[in-house]
Amino acid sequence: MQIASVLVGGLLTSIVWAQAAVQVPVVSAQMKSVGVGFELDGVIQPVKQSTISSQASGRIATLTVKAGDKVKAGQVLATVDDRESQTGVQRSQAQMAQAQAELSNALANFNRTKELQAKGFVSKAALDTAESQFKSATAAKDQANAGAKQSALAQGFTRVTAPYDGWVLQTHAEAGDLAVPGKPLLTLYAPLPLRAVVQVPMSRASTATAAANAGAIEVKMPSLPTADGSNSPAQWIRPVSRSSVPTADAVSQTVEWRLELPTEAAKTLLPGQQVRVRFTVANSTSTNANTNKQANRMVVPSTAVLRRGELTALYVVSGDAFALKAVRLGADQGESGVEVLAGLDENDLVALDPVKAGLKGAKPIIQNSKPAAASVVAPAAK
Repeated sequence: MQIASVLVGGLLTSIVWAQAAVQVPVVSAQMKSVGVGFELDGVIQPVKQSTISSQASGRIATLTVKAGDKVKAGQVLATVDDRESQTGVQRSQAQMAQAQAELSNALANFNRTKELQAKGFVSKAALDTAESQFKSATAAKDQANAGAKQSALAQGFTRVTAPYDGWVLQTHAEAGDLAVPGKPLLTLYAPLPLRAVVQVPMSRASTATAAANAGAIEVKMPSLPTADGSNSPAQWIRPVSRSSVPTADAVSQTVEWRLELPTEAAKTLLPGQQVRVRFTVANSTSTNANTNKQANRMVVPSTAVLRRGELTALYVVSGDAFALKAVRLGADQGESGVEVLAGLDENDLVALDPVKAGLKGAKPIIQNSKPAAASVVAPAAK
């Protein structure tokens, strides 16, 4: 029994020691020479958004959708009281029947007069009159037919339908309200594609244009929850198309840039969501003398940063263990890492995995290979 206890105790000790001896890779914090650019906040907007209104006047009979509903193209969204339009359809049908009867009578009279004139019983003037009456009846029939089509079209306007697949963003009326042409009933948008819209100050307009010409505009995607409860690292993506509005806002003195996002990336976003937009200026293409310069920044991998609420910190090697140091971060440079503005010294060894580094007994391992240098962007000096 004592031997078994010793064996079990030894096994538990081995397990505890194995858990304690967690080895965590570290990298050295280095100053890097980076290009100059700037970041701004942007807002996600749907590329396709419509304000739907009725083309017919009348009381709203039904409003079949509400905000948040998913709709299909052609689906009925609302109906307007159609009693007046139905009366118009009936009137046009009666006028069409009358015109048809008059046309039949005029045609019979014309054929009769034509036969009599051939036999010499009526004059040529009588034939001309009959022919004129026939042509007038034909025109009246065509007019009645057009009126019937117009009445049917007006009847169709009492049913408000969705122009495309999408979601109802907002309703602006209720059943019983008066609908008039041009008065909004609801707002509809298509969930894809989406774009990021950012307002660029005029003082940075040339820098933004240079970044666009170099294909160096990126949008930061928000981090998403993972299966283990943590958040995935935020990623920077390039828009599939970009354009700027060729006018400046008179009040804010900004130019609007529209950046359409890739479909797969846009699936994780919602209209109205805020994102970060980065304009990178390569030195070879910079047209602004104030941005054609190099800046030294300390950059560490984004995965090394520990975020707990408002706290941002790094696990730094202290002896043969780790110490948690609070840091102040700067611009996120995507795959290149994140800038550290304060709290870290050059050549400090930083843990790449802050979760493992926080375990009791974690030991640092210095990586032999240096991370590949990549172009990063530092905020332009104000």
